[in-house]
Amino acid sequence: MSSILIKNVRAVDAKNDCITDVLICNDKIAEVGSNIHSGAEEVIDGTDLVLMPSIFDMHVHLRDPGYTKKEDVLTGCAAALAGGVTGVLAMPNTNPPCDNPETIRYIIDKSKDTGVDVYPVGCITGKMSGEGLCDYEALKAAGCICISDDGKPVKDAEQMRKALELSNENGLLVASHCEDLSIINGGIMNKGEVSEKLGVKGMDRASEDYITAREMILASSVDARIHICHVSTEGSAAMIRFAKSRGVKVTCETAPHYFMLTDKLLEKRDADYRMNPPLRTDEDVKAIIEAIKDGTIDCIITDHAPHTAEDKAVFEKAPNGVVGLETSLAATLTALYHTGEISLNKVCELMCVNPRRILGLEMPAIQAGKTADLLIADINRNWTVEPEKLHSKSKNSVFKGMTLKGKPLVTISKGVIRYDAR
Repeated sequence: MSSILIKNVRAVDAKNDCITDVLICNDKIAEVGSNIHSGAEEVIDGTDLVLMPSIFDMHVHLRDPGYTKKEDVLTGCAAALAGGVTGVLAMPNTNPPCDNPETIRYIIDKSKDTGVDVYPVGCITGKMSGEGLCDYEALKAAGCICISDDGKPVKDAEQMRKALELSNENGLLVASHCEDLSIINGGIMNKGEVSEKLGVKGMDRASEDYITAREMILASSVDARIHICHVSTEGSAAMIRFAKSRGVKVTCETAPHYFMLTDKLLEKRDADYRMNPPLRTDEDVKAIIEAIKDGTIDCIITDHAPHTAEDKAVFEKAPNGVVGLETSLAATLTALYHTGEISLNKVCELMCVNPRRILGLEMPAIQAGKTADLLIADINRNWTVEPEKLHSKSKNSVFKGMTLKGKPLVTISKGVIRYDAR
């Protein structure tokens, strides 16, 4: 029997926050309480540290199969563990796309020994083409729990409505990347003062707001669940808030860069600050923070999207996307907890509990009998993000050179220490 005893640690989950000891035996939390004495194989002094359930990031791109120069399942999982993450939803825009059971099984099999639970997202339509719905029953049988066409939102509203209707029958969550590509029409950053100053084509916020509204209307029409990906605009947040008040079965997520950074960073003409949807304005940042605080936004994710330095070399031509698995907790603590905007319990709810709840997975908590998927962090440690030290193959971090406050030190997956930076 393997065992770990964590002494005198601040244990935080969605409901509790106290100093205690935690005993882990095999893959479970065996005991939580004061002055636990055991012959544990390893004893960790948790003084001045925080123990939380591990993070579940429900929006990442592992680039495997097909784009393994940028990332692969193994390096992506290593980056996840370094960020306190033991579970991810892996988006389907691989090559081939995840529109078939074979690709789903390939990703799951490759991730089995990593310590990270990888759930491949299946495509809504064949090859993410927008035409012809996939065989959802077969995708689910292969291990799929969510479907999305991710960066290629389903263009035809009736196709999307049918997909939502079928998702109810198969128990799959539908996640939508809400951007109308015809409105974007080649834009590479937020449309506004900065894009005009730089003389580059901008993405009108109407692209996100329009599809957000459409998806919620379609979901409501068939009484289905819809999950809105990476919310970035004041308008989308307001519409989701209203839809929730009307009983629409909508959940949503945002990423740290949308509540920390603005499009002013693009004045550097550095493509590492480009992603879809793009960095917005100060007003949007404030609106996203408010939506987090009032419960409109359910989850904080990363949209971890690795690209090589060569990919990102030319500002106007580079693909959009940033890495984020190793900085998400630190960024959230820096921007929301240490500023007094939300509590540690709320951080846990947004990053650890709600993603698993939405996906129908085991609800995490620091209590006996729960699976020992945990992270230990020094929430007061200041550190500077140095991309070259990241575990990801790609180094395109939007937080490069920034000093963040709070760092994961130990990641425990099913009772096994998988990452240790003490």
